Amino acid sequence: MGLLEGKKLLITGVLTDSSIAFHAAKLAQEQGAEVILTSFGRQFKLTETFAKRLPKAAPVVSLDITSDDDLANLADQVRQHTDTIDGVVHSIGFAPQSVMGGNFLAAEWPDVATALEVSAFSLKSLATATLPLMSNGGALVGLTFDAQFAWPVYDWMGVAKAAFESTARYLARDLGPHGVRVNLISAGPIRTTAAKSIPGFEKMEGGWPERAPLGWDQTTAEPAARGVVALLSDWFPATTGEIVHVDGGVHVMGI
Repeated sequence: MGLLEGKKLLITGVLTDSSIAFHAAKLAQEQGAEVILTSFGRQFKLTETFAKRLPKAAPVVSLDITSDDDLANLADQVRQHTDTIDGVVHSIGFAPQSVMGGNFLAAEWPDVATALEVSAFSLKSLATATLPLMSNGGALVGLTFDAQFAWPVYDWMGVAKAAFESTARYLARDLGPHGVRVNLISAGPIRTTAAKSIPGFEKMEGGWPERAPLGWDQTTAEPAARGVVALLSDWFPATTGEIVHVDGGVHVMGI
């Protein structure tokens, strides 16, 4: 019997087969879950392509996380495939390059606002849009990059991640009475499409394998995906508002 046997999950952010979201969907299916993916716009066909590369082809529903209409219609779209869900994976983030790569002081509010809306407020948007589907409780799992530090070149995306982590704590407070757990995976640097879009990303990942007590492989998302699957399972029934580090141990090192 798999770790997620019989569970039904909604997973956002599958754009390539190198992403944490794709690996989480793959592992979830291997552990017995049914998976529904989300995508939107020009990315939709790309997500459909990779959905077919999962162990079992997964349906894809439309969700632009900044669209009020898409958020309002999300539950009805999901109900075309299942009446309820047991878990949601938030793997959504975006910041204009003008607010990263050493542009912290030069960044302007409209671009910063975009980063905060898509990368932080979206967690609350996704939570409230899917709550009607989690009548029996469930788990909301998001992905972060340790926001307690000021990383090279991350700039306002780092600020957005700090807001994201704080949002998760408040959601844990407000969704707990509904039986919904809210936890995050803080992954080490992985060479995903999203990471490669960060100007100067190599400065963030530089030396990570040497600093990590357990070592670190920037080329695979599977360790982080395993963490996501674990938090979606019933093995953490009393854990919420937590950030689980899957980074080889770098977060505990002083240098």
